[in-house]
Amino acid sequence: MAGPPGSSKVALDQKTVGVLYGLAAYLWWGLAPVYFKAVAAVPAMEVLAHRVVWSVVLLAALVALTRHWGIVAAALGDRRTLAMLLLSTLFISINWGTFIWAVMAERVLEVSLGYYINPLVNVLLGVLVLKESLSRWQIVAVLLAAAAVLNLAVNVAGLPWPSLVLAFSFSIYGLIRKTTALGSVDGLFLETAIVAPVALGYLLLLGSQGEGSFLAVNPGLDLLLFLAGVVTAAPLIWFASAARRLNYSTIGLLQYITPTAQFLLAVLVFGEVFTLAHGTSFACIWLALAIYSTDTLNSRRRARRMSAPSSMR
Repeated sequence: MAGPPGSSKVALDQKTVGVLYGLAAYLWWGLAPVYFKAVAAVPAMEVLAHRVVWSVVLLAALVALTRHWGIVAAALGDRRTLAMLLLSTLFISINWGTFIWAVMAERVLEVSLGYYINPLVNVLLGVLVLKESLSRWQIVAVLLAAAAVLNLAVNVAGLPWPSLVLAFSFSIYGLIRKTTALGSVDGLFLETAIVAPVALGYLLLLGSQGEGSFLAVNPGLDLLLFLAGVVTAAPLIWFASAARRLNYSTIGLLQYITPTAQFLLAVLVFGEVFTLAHGTSFACIWLALAIYSTDTLNSRRRARRMSAPSSMR
């Protein structure tokens, strides 16, 4: 039976809008090192504190705009949800801090590697924590990723710990957030609100000792630090808008835009050293992701065919 006139066009338009939101979010995240390079004169911990403080201000405005204070209050009143938020706050703080430090330490290649292996770490955690089973091709992909990390550890400058910290902290964060029935904006607001008193206290302490950068260097730097909230919240909102309009497989493919942009920035713009060992490891990762993505898409197609009515097969 045909749908209402113009329904297919509306659906297509929604998918197009979703792709545009997804592209904006993942490109923004991919180009984020440019922002953190711009504030590299400020110590990483101070930048992290500004990111928390200004994010909670902006996210509070968004919660107020969407009238979600009731949802926030309910989450705070539920012990299990609050415990999960405390854990997710810990891991997202580790992730943000490591990311900022790595960019300022000129290790954007390792940042890129971390976000390339993140989907494979998700698969690994699914096995270890959720007792999921791996397909043959997923095992191959995970082993290739492990070989890439080991190759860098042996042939470059030791274990690429920023990559591993970024990948595992974000994967664990995502796993924890799956257990809480909170939207992305509401959840991140509570996470930043939890750590905001510590971040604000740290900034006030720096200011009282004459060591803070905000309002002490120049207006341009002040504006950049204030924009840390926008840098954090804007792609999150775009991602949420994309996720509502696109299926999971499309989001899964779009996510590779972020580490690819970081990789290109590291090599072509920031001039980080890219050796044969780096080339070998990244080739292993790219092959692993190609295998993983193909296997995932094929599995979903098979599942759709199996669930389709017999008359449609």
